[in-house]
Amino acid sequence: MADYPIHDYDVLVIGAGGAGLRAAIEASNAGCKTAVVTKSLLGKAHTVMAEGGMAAAMGHVDDRDNWRVHFADTMRGGQYLNNCRMAELHAKEAPARVHELEEWGAIFDRTQDGRILQRNFGGHRYPRLAHVGDRTGLEMIRTLQDHGIHQGMDVFAEHTVIKLMMDGNRCVGAFAYDREKGRFITFNAKAVVLATGGVGRSFKVTSNSWEYTADGQALAYQAGAALLDMEFVQFHPTGMVWPPSVKGILVTEGVRGEGGVLRNKDGKRFMFDDIPDNYKNQTADNPEEGWRYTQGDKSARRPPELLTRDHVARCINREVKAGRGSPHGGVFLDIAWIKEKLPNAAEHIKKKLPSMYHQFKQLADLDITKEPMEVGPTTHYIMGGIQVDADTQMSGVNGLFAAGECAAGLHGANRLGGNSLSDLLVFGKRAGEYAAKFAKENGAGKISKTELEASAKEALAPFERGASGENPFTIQAELQDFMQDLVGIVRVEGEMEQALGKIAKLRERAVRAGVSGNIEYNTGWHTALDLENMLSISEIITLAGIERKESRGGHFREDYQAKSDEWAKWNLRVTKGPDGRPKIEKIPVVPLTDDLKAAIEEGK
Repeated sequence: MADYPIHDYDVLVIGAGGAGLRAAIEASNAGCKTAVVTKSLLGKAHTVMAEGGMAAAMGHVDDRDNWRVHFADTMRGGQYLNNCRMAELHAKEAPARVHELEEWGAIFDRTQDGRILQRNFGGHRYPRLAHVGDRTGLEMIRTLQDHGIHQGMDVFAEHTVIKLMMDGNRCVGAFAYDREKGRFITFNAKAVVLATGGVGRSFKVTSNSWEYTADGQALAYQAGAALLDMEFVQFHPTGMVWPPSVKGILVTEGVRGEGGVLRNKDGKRFMFDDIPDNYKNQTADNPEEGWRYTQGDKSARRPPELLTRDHVARCINREVKAGRGSPHGGVFLDIAWIKEKLPNAAEHIKKKLPSMYHQFKQLADLDITKEPMEVGPTTHYIMGGIQVDADTQMSGVNGLFAAGECAAGLHGANRLGGNSLSDLLVFGKRAGEYAAKFAKENGAGKISKTELEASAKEALAPFERGASGENPFTIQAELQDFMQDLVGIVRVEGEMEQALGKIAKLRERAVRAGVSGNIEYNTGWHTALDLENMLSISEIITLAGIERKESRGGHFREDYQAKSDEWAKWNLRVTKGPDGRPKIEKIPVVPLTDDLKAAIEEGK
């Protein structure tokens, strides 16, 4: 153990996005010695790419909004597979977390009377998203980072955790390596918080940044924690489709919230053709009413472009497959049309959507104030993740907590836009609070020297195989290709079975992956170490997709297109079986209390 630097902490937070930083702030405030380990640089977390805003029922724009309406919207969006206790806590606590962020220095767009402005977003009944133009995630990270760094926490940037260290059924630390120098490092910790984000880099077209290789989900699974709802992957309706170098980069839902409309190659607003029955009383049946809604008319109903993300993504997919798509395989998102309604439309768009304006101008040489954007579905978010206790965020492994996208429960079968940023704040705080409490009540555990040495040897194996081994980049690219094609936005059992066979073959090749060159900042080595996590979680997503024989939320089965009353009763939980293989079981959905049932009925 002397070969590896050893650091002792009360609370170790893995991940420096919104959830990780908020957890670290809370743990540090509780008097715990706290460290944050981030795969990238501090301030570069994927949270900065969240653009539209954070959902919180503050009622600043429409005073009819309250936590009960937000709760009902979240449950309906999640197709009632959500952990209702998490949805309740989220709806109740989100406004306080937003105001807290403001107190720490976040600068939000304002109403005319000086309150935090809120915008419309898909699936939300009222304008609910507190925002800073279309750079809300960036402002969140800036604020949390500036506030948190003064709390006394240590930051280990460009470090990747490759294994959680266990003492029986308790997580007592982590084994990591420095990406720049290639040196191993050991963290002893009384409590560990996972806040590592999602899995999007297992798919070819994704809005996710390079760090999203399913690390937290895989680390927790290997340590004995359960994963929940892994079949539910969200494909955001609008990612860039041109040029190829930027395919998948997110185009915020805020474009549609500000009046942007979706058209096919014939100029038709196709979203009016397919409005689900349970949304018809809330959705405009003509363009003029939809426009009035985006301008704050309380008597108007929302445009169909602001239906839930899974529905909009499937409608776009349908248009493209029917040959009615744009030249580069997407559809058109048009915000420029509002010049018919606003005399100063160009300046209005630049003010409300500055990042989108510059993104398309710089990357696609397109002026969104004059021309429509080409967009299409992109792998964006996974609703599933580590199963946690709703109140404490602790997993089934003692001392191991999780928050943010790597945790499951809040979003059910489909996440509403904007709920992710408030999720990071609400449950990041709770994870940090209860991790600190656990750390204070439990002493340090014992880390096995033998296990550390075995982990280091396994991690260095690709260098022993050298250039004659399998190319890790090739394996990763092949995984991304077939996950996109076979386990993507529309699924069929036969294709998912094919994917399982391909994953098994890639596993055989991954154990033969080899790299050459120096250990310092060797991207081939980093990719070789990521492969196990990506393959393991891709297999679990596919197995869960095969098991759920219905269509619900982010999981659409072409061979089982209807929702099933029977499947509405169950979540799918995955654990590592005695044979080392994934074990899938159905568990009952958390039952609603009478008060929460009443809130849902009011919402209808």
